[in-house]
This record gives sequence, C-alpha cells and structure tokens, in this order.
Amino acid sequence: MLSLSNDASTAVEAEGDDLCSLTRLIGDPDGAKETVKKLRALMKKIEKEDSDSEIGVFKAAADPCRIRILKLLKEGELCVCEIMTALNRPQSTTSHHLSILREAGLIRERRAGKWLHYRLSDGAVIELLNQAKLLKDK
Repeated sequence: MLSLSNDASTAVEAEGDDLCSLTRLIGDPDGAKETVKKLRALMKKIEKEDSDSEIGVFKAAADPCRIRILKLLKEGELCVCEIMTALNRPQSTTSHHLSILREAGLIRERRAGKWLHYRLSDGAVIELLNQAKLLKDK
C-alpha cells in the first residue's frame, strides 16, 4: 500500500474537499475536476513568483500621508523641508514616510550638499495614482 507523507496526505484531502465543494456548487463533476486542476496549476505559478516587491509597493502606498507625498511629488522634486511644511508634519515623521516610499521603489532621492531632494522614481507611479483614482470613480 502506498503511504503518503503528512503534507501530501493533507494536500490530497484538501483537493478532494475542494472538488466536492465545487462539484456541489456547479453541478458538473468533470467540469469541477478540470477547474480544480487549472486552479491548482495557477496557484503553483503564483506561489513561485516573487510577490514581495508588489506587496511592498501596495503597503507603502496604503498610508494617506504617503499618498499625499506622492501627489506632492507629481508636481516635481521637493526637499524634505518643503514636504514637511506642506504636510504640516515633523521632520522625523516625514523622513520615516519618505524612507518607506524609497524602500518600495516609489521615490528616489538626490543629495545636494546637506539637502536631500525627492522625486517620483518613474512615470509608472503617476499612472498608479491615476489608475487608483479611476477605479474609485467607477
């Protein structure tokens, strides 16, 4: 008799449960089996992809203050003191938000003497903001 590891046994049980649930919902056992097979293959592909960068971008953009910073930078390069003045936030808070945006790849910095100037890293950031607005307006 073939013995499955605990993980493999759990996966087979989960697939059987998914198949039963989907068959019950759509009423077609063959269609359900094919759908489960396609979904499993798709999930394997998704799990192999490195989603950390995408997650980082969305996490960084999920804060209202950071969205305001991105919108400010749509108008052009600004130094930290200009950003903190516009936001009416302390330097430490502003720098923290800028650090998160920079680590996510949404902004770039340029040093000019003791000053740091920030700008959007790419036109795709503007497009991201525009698309978010379009999705909300629909």
